[in-house]
Amino acid sequence: MTDVAMSGVVTTDEILTEKQSTGEGLPDTASADRDGTGESKKKVMHMNISSDVIRGYNDTIILYLLLDAPSYGYEISRRIRELSEEKYVIKETTLYSAFTRMEKNGYIESFYQTAENGKRRTYYKITESGRQYYQEKCAEWQLTKEVVERFILDLE
Repeated sequence: MTDVAMSGVVTTDEILTEKQSTGEGLPDTASADRDGTGESKKKVMHMNISSDVIRGYNDTIILYLLLDAPSYGYEISRRIRELSEEKYVIKETTLYSAFTRMEKNGYIESFYQTAENGKRRTYYKITESGRQYYQEKCAEWQLTKEVVERFILDLE
């Protein structure tokens, strides 16, 4: 999967502040001489991915995690958090809404299984239709990424 990490970037407000303070265009890099010492200062932001930004790809993420084996909600949520290095934490309501929608569309099937601790869990497995949908969403992502990257400045 593509690394969607956003840490290490400068905010738009910081770029605009720099532009206003110097009267010049955008800085060449994310570093700026803010105190007049000639040394570059780099403000680093650590961000999480907005649920608005990633909403259209929750299904893709979930289907990816089901490609090799069935799984259940908590484990899928944990793996998303782990694989995204804590940059995306899916809300429980978002996850279960996605399960409901994908099951209705025939992309996944649910079944019950008893865990080792005796607890009955709802597991989800990907269907053949779900595998096809996953491939379509991956192709769509490549096109989306190509278009959006044309509008993203390299701030480093």
